[in-house]
Amino acid sequence: MKIDPRHLEILAAIVDHGGLTEGASALGKSQPSVSRSLSMLEERLGIALFEPNRRPLQPTEFCHRLAEEGRKIRAAGATASTVVQQFKGGLRGAVRVAGSPFFIDGVVSPIIASFQSEYPDIHINQSYGYARDVIDMITNGTLDVGIVPIRSSEIPPHIEARQILPGRNVIACRIGHPLARKSSVRLSEIAQYPWIAPPPDSPLYHDLRAVLDGIGMRDFKVSFSGGSLASVTAVLASSDSLTVLPYSVVYMLRRQNALSALSIRIGDPDRHLCILAAKSTAGSSATDKLVKFVKAEFASLNELMQRREQNSLWRS
Repeated sequence: MKIDPRHLEILAAIVDHGGLTEGASALGKSQPSVSRSLSMLEERLGIALFEPNRRPLQPTEFCHRLAEEGRKIRAAGATASTVVQQFKGGLRGAVRVAGSPFFIDGVVSPIIASFQSEYPDIHINQSYGYARDVIDMITNGTLDVGIVPIRSSEIPPHIEARQILPGRNVIACRIGHPLARKSSVRLSEIAQYPWIAPPPDSPLYHDLRAVLDGIGMRDFKVSFSGGSLASVTAVLASSDSLTVLPYSVVYMLRRQNALSALSIRIGDPDRHLCILAAKSTAGSSATDKLVKFVKAEFASLNELMQRREQNSLWRS
């Protein structure tokens, strides 16, 4: 037998509040409409819900049992309403994020961890991809947000890009590297050290080649190539090798006493770190929350890096 769940909620309200009038008031309904619903339920069941000729109403044991189910329905409805409010308010949901591996691992992941400390019911599904891959995923609807370095000329009309960090690379090395102890470094001093090359399909690899070409190094020794940021950091920390990394990545790792940078300015890339999203699709409230949080964190990070640079030994 199928029972209208609304009738069970009404029954629970009557039992819990001690009468038809009181139950109707609690539900925000009129007493006659509640009385009609109760009569319909009792007629459908064919079993008395209240002791006959008793005032105030005295629920039968059968009525108490059904009222318990009505309370469950009422509680489920209240929970569902809370879930709806949380999703609409951006307190619950899921966001798909992808970005360049070194930026994601070195800078974005700690920011996401801070975000989830504040919004623990928002699930982050994070993956990797360079600018072209990220744009494709956003276009086909499998990604909500991309965080990648990108040139303005590479941004298609249907993608919104908000810059969160200007492009800036540095020559990274281990803490205590012989060149890191110098207040200034000559280009000729760099040539004797081996290099770590980023993955060949990454924009950072092309930055490395551009930097070395820019300082006149045609022949250089590559001691290690490819790998993740963790493996590159491990090799750097245990050798005198050098590599080119984004300033923000080195800054974050420097705070962990993992890496340092040489006090020499190299050419900046013509790409800037941006948040990408589709223009035509309204993001969820959870996505909006994450984007706002990431922008604020990067604004603070950029300010800290500029202050560090002004007070550091790195020369312009």
